[in-house]
Amino acid sequence: MAIIVNLDVMMAKRKISAGELSDRIGITPANLSILKNNKAKAIRFSTLEELCKALDCQPGDILEYKPD
Repeated sequence: MAIIVNLDVMMAKRKISAGELSDRIGITPANLSILKNNKAKAIRFSTLEELCKALDCQPGDILEYKPD
């Protein structure tokens, strides 16, 4: 897939665990894991917004485009 999710990088920079982040943004740890491991086919803007709020970052810090 051409869209890469760098969520693990931002989580490491902010020193936040997956459990804490999932609690803060209101999604299950399983769904957060799907996002972290680049297995997601889509992401809601509301979820992206909550991730950006919780991690104090921009969408471009989390999502990256790399052509196939």
